[in-house]
Amino acid sequence: MQSTDKKEVPTLYKDRNVQVLLSKFLNGKFESLEPVYDPKTGYHYPVVESIVGDKAQVEPFLNKLYATGILERKLYDKVIFCPKCNSANISVRYSCPFCKSFNIQKSSLVEHIKCGYMDVEENFLEGDRYVCPKCKETLKKIDVDYRKAGIWCTCDECGKSFDIPVVINFCRNCRTNSTFEDCAIKDVYAYTITENVKAESFLNWFVIATIREILAEKGLTVESPAILKGKSGANHSFDIAAYKGSEQKKMIVLDLATTAEKFVSEQPVIALFAKIFDVSPEKAYLIAIPKLSENGKRMAELYKINAIEAENQEEAVSAFKKSLEI
Repeated sequence: MQSTDKKEVPTLYKDRNVQVLLSKFLNGKFESLEPVYDPKTGYHYPVVESIVGDKAQVEPFLNKLYATGILERKLYDKVIFCPKCNSANISVRYSCPFCKSFNIQKSSLVEHIKCGYMDVEENFLEGDRYVCPKCKETLKKIDVDYRKAGIWCTCDECGKSFDIPVVINFCRNCRTNSTFEDCAIKDVYAYTITENVKAESFLNWFVIATIREILAEKGLTVESPAILKGKSGANHSFDIAAYKGSEQKKMIVLDLATTAEKFVSEQPVIALFAKIFDVSPEKAYLIAIPKLSENGKRMAELYKINAIEAENQEEAVSAFKKSLEI
């Protein structure tokens, strides 16, 4: 069951990998993130692998986004794994319930409705016609002259007949047979962005994308999202970083903070100050939608952060454009 931890969502929005994945949903690259099947390794998510860079981190990454309510998931398939070597390269074999051989032949049971004779389909066939082996009458129309009465199997190894075969999973990798009782079965999911997050993310994406274009039009080199190394050697993430040519010392950095509450708290201000203290950009902007708390405003002024308050994304872009001095 999904357990949403809303406190973690704002932090995850700042994660570059999360931003890149959500942007693919918002840009219309795909509506649903579906896995791709590989015969040797099973299902995987190439799109996510290219983002996080480590196959081992894909599942924890998607699970985190699901657990925090950013993504929702739907069962896509179930994969059988070999209990011995953990390979997903499994062949399903329908086998004889008596000797367990998969060398069986499947046939249909046919019943002649008029005389009641029942036998396997092959015994009714004479060329391209159905003829009752008992009374020799030609059978022309299904469910009038004859009917299919079920499935009948014969084992070519032990010669016995039966109607329901047993299922045995054969591992093509280590050649081990397994049954339902001892095989491993894993759920595989397709992911979509939740509607409330989609709306919130679209707002963030619209503001960031528009501001990025404004800065680029002014001849700046723009990175978004941006990972900058500070004096301490630590890496810091910003929604946007922009500079002229190679003059990174005159860099502008910007973060966006949104909330469904009446006010954005002072926490984004504190977080931004910690980053700019280490990175030392020329200017730092914080866009707050809808408004900053009074404490947040005072702290922004104290830390020399250019705080922009706006009721919506259009107002935020317009206010940033006016405040921008290059």
